[in-house]
Amino acid sequence: MGRVVVSEFLSLDGVMEDPGGAEGSEHGGWSLRLPDPEGYRYKLDEIAAHDALLLGRTTYEGFAEAWPSRTDEIGFADRMNAMTKYVVSSTLRAPRWQHTTVLAGNATTAVAQLKSEMAGDLLVAGSAMLVRSLLDADLVDELRLMVFPVVLGDGKRLFDGVDGPTALELGEVRRLDSGTCILVYRPSSH
Repeated sequence: MGRVVVSEFLSLDGVMEDPGGAEGSEHGGWSLRLPDPEGYRYKLDEIAAHDALLLGRTTYEGFAEAWPSRTDEIGFADRMNAMTKYVVSSTLRAPRWQHTTVLAGNATTAVAQLKSEMAGDLLVAGSAMLVRSLLDADLVDELRLMVFPVVLGDGKRLFDGVDGPTALELGEVRRLDSGTCILVYRPSSH
């Protein structure tokens, strides 16, 4: 059985919206204001360790627009483009990013089935609505929060709208030289 690993960029006040600046939001690009080679390496190691990406439609469309034309010296773009991708969507019919499968129908049912069939891990990035539904359905095995030392004040927050409390156990804390902290949590029930 595979695991679902959620990995998110967050501001200190819990905002996850537009860390890279591609969405054009008021505070977009906030994660890029703190260049961090150690953080880039962490993200490269993270995608190298996972078998597939699991994304919501909005995040998928943003990634599909950006990644196919990118290159970099460390191989991140190559890995993103080569990975198997699953996108949860009731509207997407013809995905254009290579190695993509659309999971239609009930999101939690589709992800639970995929998780039971996989031997490796699914990495979820962005995808706020999907993450909330996966948390509510107890399908998240690990939550990795890359918390940047910036307060934005407003913007979409990761846990807005989560149904009820979810008890988490702290598994790891890693402080990067930039002041960014990586917090790894696992639901208490796992």
